[in-house]
Amino acid sequence: MEGLRSAGPANSPTVTDAQFTVLEEELGKGPAAHGFDDERWTLVRVQVEIRRRLRVGLSVATVWRLLKRHGWSWQAPARTALERDEHAVELWKKEVWPWVKGSRRPLGTGSSSRTRSASR
Repeated sequence: MEGLRSAGPANSPTVTDAQFTVLEEELGKGPAAHGFDDERWTLVRVQVEIRRRLRVGLSVATVWRLLKRHGWSWQAPARTALERDEHAVELWKKEVWPWVKGSRRPLGTGSSSRTRSASR
């Protein structure tokens, strides 16, 4: 019975404060310095850098918790894309979206029962 007793949860890999300092320095260089095409740090990209630099395998959720614990937060773009056409967006909302959305119920009378006919 002693051998069947739980030893507790498995330890997940941890990142020390010293390792996080190294990671912050690397992230400060920007994604392009690490071979990424654009200037956005995503959780997956940070995960890749942790694996490359620190030799620690973390899940994306753990990467998020790690960054949040150290004061990092997600960021939204400060401005909209130059290519965005507001008139086209409004036109799409008015004309295309209602058609795409459709209605939840089919129009007309009917029954949800398979045994009763819809004509009753």
